This record gives sequence, structure tokens and C-alpha cells, in this order.
Amino acid sequence: MKDGKYVILCIDDDPDILESLRIVLEANGYMMVEAGTAEEGLMVYKQTKPDLIIVDLMMEEVDAGTHFVKELQAVQNTAPVYMLSSTGDALNMTTDFSSLGLTGVFQKPIDNATLLKVLKNKLH
Repeated sequence: MKDGKYVILCIDDDPDILESLRIVLEANGYMMVEAGTAEEGLMVYKQTKPDLIIVDLMMEEVDAGTHFVKELQAVQNTAPVYMLSSTGDALNMTTDFSSLGLTGVFQKPIDNATLLKVLKNKLH
């Protein structure tokens, strides 16, 4: 938390996705920090210690998101981590995402009401 606001780290290589997340998060009282790559995301994570993390599954490399999550586990991350994926619903049904170190999966394009409900349940 910073300045009384929960900090959400969003990592995606698509600037449009980051911008749409920023609009929704900031309009609802959250602070967003961002990164365009998994490597940059790890640096931002270490600098900001966010309250929740949303990371794209496929960025500069096919499994960049899952590699990022493994790096988080190595540094004892305690913040909830959500994967953002175009195959989100299918992934939820076929994968034990908790074994990957994830709290959950969001389907792209992300439904704003679902996002806000999850944030409220996990952070408040």
C-alpha cells in the first residue's frame, strides 16, 4: 500500500491492455505500476512490493509469464498473482493454477466488473 492506496503491478507487452487496466484501476482508487516485460516486471516488483500482481502469460517469450511467477516464488512473494491469458477460461478448467504459484486467471479481454470484484475480495 502506498499513500493509502493498494498497489497493483500489471505486466503485459501490449500497451493498450496496460492503459485499459490503468483507467479502471485508478478510477476505482488503486495505484497501478506497470512493466512491459517479465524482466522489467521483476525489477518493478522489487522496487514497489505491490499488493497484487497481474501478469500476461505470453509476452516476449511464450512462457514469460510463468517464468516470472517462478522468479516471484524464489523471492518469497506473498502478494496474490493473477495470470492474464486469452485462454483464461480454458486454463481455469484444465489447469491447477495454484500449483503454478497463481491465485487465479483472468480471461482477455478482462471483464472490469470481475477484476474489481476479485480486487475487493483479495485486498479489502
